[in-house]
Amino acid sequence: MRKHTFAEMLTLFYYFTKLTLKTTLEYKFDRSLITLAIFCREMISVIVMFLILLRFLHIRGWELNELMFLYSFLFLSYSLFVFLFAGVRDFDGMVHSGEFDRFLTRPLGLLFQIIASRVDYPATLGHGIVGILLFMNTAFSVGIDWNLTNIIFYILALLGGAVIQASIFMLSACFSFWSVKTENLRNLIFFNSRRIAGYPLSFYPGIIQKLLIYMIPFSFVNYFPTQYFLNKADAGQFWSGYVYLTPVVGIVMFGIVYTFWNYGVKNYTSTGNSMY
Repeated sequence: MRKHTFAEMLTLFYYFTKLTLKTTLEYKFDRSLITLAIFCREMISVIVMFLILLRFLHIRGWELNELMFLYSFLFLSYSLFVFLFAGVRDFDGMVHSGEFDRFLTRPLGLLFQIIASRVDYPATLGHGIVGILLFMNTAFSVGIDWNLTNIIFYILALLGGAVIQASIFMLSACFSFWSVKTENLRNLIFFNSRRIAGYPLSFYPGIIQKLLIYMIPFSFVNYFPTQYFLNKADAGQFWSGYVYLTPVVGIVMFGIVYTFWNYGVKNYTSTGNSMY
């Protein structure tokens, strides 16, 4: 099988996403309602957090706008994640339906096909709009100098956070090669960790801190990138180099999980549900 160049892969990804967008726009009203529902659901969580925090001038040195800036990383990186890696998120459904078997017969990389086959536009917009609103209302009121270096680091941190989340989903997806449906495992690993990561890492006891640094590294999705910009006093509890490592953690974690993924592919046997 001939290896495709990077330019060819980008072109193919463009056509895949364009096709997905056309499919999405066939149901404009339905997709619009889904986008609105996601936006409202996530805004409710933001409003609840805002109302709780409004009763306090600050919590352990963190002011309201700083906490909301921390929260914005979760929404923006997740929006980027579901735009680029929705196929990884939905992988157990592909295995269960037999769609993955179809990918095995094509002269393209398996992981590329899985990534390119799904773009969740409603989730991308729903989470992205919430993230942008939080960012615009906090990023210029917490004392950050938005010079070129900081802008570049912010973009890299969002990309790294998206890759970290993709790696967490991909880890749970790997178990689909043996148990097919892994939705409960995915929810246990990802969404519970994401909920905890909505607050500064220093709020939690040591065992939770170690979990979110070394096991399920959500702290690199929002807490350490935020500390790069704000340098709060509680950052002294942790190694100072952590604030720069989000892109590195994303690359290393993805590489480790990808090795496990390849092992799963080699041991995969069809579910026999393919309709293609």
